[in-house]
Amino acid sequence: MRRTLMLSIACLLGAAATGLPVRQAAAQNQPPHAWLFGSWTGGLFPVPAGMPVSACLAQPVVIFTRDVVMRASLTDPTYAQRVIETARTNPGRTDFQFSPPDSGASGGLLGVDAPKPLTGFGCENPNVLHVVRNNENSISFPGCADFPEPLVRCTAR
Repeated sequence: MRRTLMLSIACLLGAAATGLPVRQAAAQNQPPHAWLFGSWTGGLFPVPAGMPVSACLAQPVVIFTRDVVMRASLTDPTYAQRVIETARTNPGRTDFQFSPPDSGASGGLLGVDAPKPLTGFGCENPNVLHVVRNNENSISFPGCADFPEPLVRCTAR
């Protein structure tokens, strides 16, 4: 009986000891900007108080994923996508460096050049984005003229 109890305790301790590093390793496999993943609204305009989640998710302004940041604009129905080259996170702040956009030289209709796609966020450099965490569900893009207002996470409230 005593051996069975000691063996059971040893097995439980061993399982607990091996489970902890696995969970820590899984958390360490996340990119530094994982806290931003999801849909955000606002930025272009103040977010109305009591905005329903369905309205937020129907037309988010910015979407963060592992490899891409997408943004909406007032003049284009499609999202501009920027491929993340690097992401660096400090407490309360994440800085993105994007790959340069494709210059895809495609002639427009009747030889007229198509309008250039939206490439940045209105910041000092179109290939850079600085994100400041205001609180758990609010961020802002300091120094980015295209996003003068804070953004709010689209979550169930």
